Amino acid sequence: MKAEQLRINPARLLDRLNQLAAIGRTEDGSCCRLALTDEDKAGRDLVVRWMRELGLEVRIDQAGNIFGLRRGTEDTDPVMTGSHIDTVRTGGRYDGCLGVLGGLEVVQTLADAGLATRRPLVVGAFTDEEGARFHPDMAGSLVYVGGMPLEELYATRGIDGKIFRDELERIGYLGEAPLPLYRPHAYVELHIEQGPVLDQEGITIGAVEDLQGISWTEVLVTGQSNHAGTTPMRMRHDAGYCAGAIATFVRALTKEIGGNQVGTVGSITLHPNLTNVIAARARVTVDLRNTDDASLARAEQRLGEFLRQLAREEGVKIETHSLARFAPVMFDESIAALISRTAQRLGHSCRPMTSGAGHDAQMIARIAPTAMIFVPSIRGISHNPAEDTKPEHLAAGADVLLHTLLELAA
Repeated sequence: MKAEQLRINPARLLDRLNQLAAIGRTEDGSCCRLALTDEDKAGRDLVVRWMRELGLEVRIDQAGNIFGLRRGTEDTDPVMTGSHIDTVRTGGRYDGCLGVLGGLEVVQTLADAGLATRRPLVVGAFTDEEGARFHPDMAGSLVYVGGMPLEELYATRGIDGKIFRDELERIGYLGEAPLPLYRPHAYVELHIEQGPVLDQEGITIGAVEDLQGISWTEVLVTGQSNHAGTTPMRMRHDAGYCAGAIATFVRALTKEIGGNQVGTVGSITLHPNLTNVIAARARVTVDLRNTDDASLARAEQRLGEFLRQLAREEGVKIETHSLARFAPVMFDESIAALISRTAQRLGHSCRPMTSGAGHDAQMIARIAPTAMIFVPSIRGISHNPAEDTKPEHLAAGADVLLHTLLELAA
């Protein structure tokens, strides 16, 4: 069979996705494989087993990132693909996993056809992309490109109090390979969109050209606990009210700045968290994103101004801690154009895209030409057990990945 006639095996890809999704499955249908948990270990073990069955050379680096190498006819910089297999607590089947298992499907398709590539191919599964247990998100790929010291990552304390390095060693994935193990000739990541655009417009492939900047801030409010019935409103120092005010302000801020600005208060924790007691403390997380770094900086500045004003008005103490801050990323124009041409040649509708979510690709873009392939998310739902993508769209994305990698590796 000629290379241009190759197609992946959709049933095989879906079967692997379903097998991985069964690990960490919860009663409501979610996938829960928080980074470096026993469930993450089981998922890693399965992926490593599949890599070895395909004859890939498997290596684990010092951050626990997993790489499977398929040698090329020349010993040169490889073309890399991949993503992650860790999830949020209420994750879906495809977020991250499609990129890793799509990469394995590409390798198996080439092996079945007896087709070699000039450049080696590498399939990667990066550690702690979600940041749901250990901050920041994209931690494994961030350390991989030198954006965070390894020792700082090792010392990170998770939401359950466990230390990153201890947990990495406990599950058996504290590797010895150096960082970065490979410096790719190019990197292409296949991913579900996690948004509604492709699904609403009836388009199969998104050629991702850029990615929003991200700012995560933890806000700690310290007020005064008191009786809910006997304390006059004018004499309160209510951390619970402040938490609500912050959430309301973030929504108003997105309208004030407009354009591509988005903002989310995703977590509010109150203490003592009792019905008839004014909250003494509140922990609030604020997620701000924008494709324009100047606009994102303006949003951060406005949030800071509001918090200082709120502290004065309510007589509370407010502290902030940055959990993550990444600038917007422009992906490689030539690879994005190649993805678009490849999709059209294979008969798939395609449009340019901006990614609203963070991905390992944004980190790898620091050291290699990078772009992403999106496939539709039904109703735009992700980080949710209802996350779904049509099987024909999963296959289309993997076929576009296959032929994009073939050209890059030629």
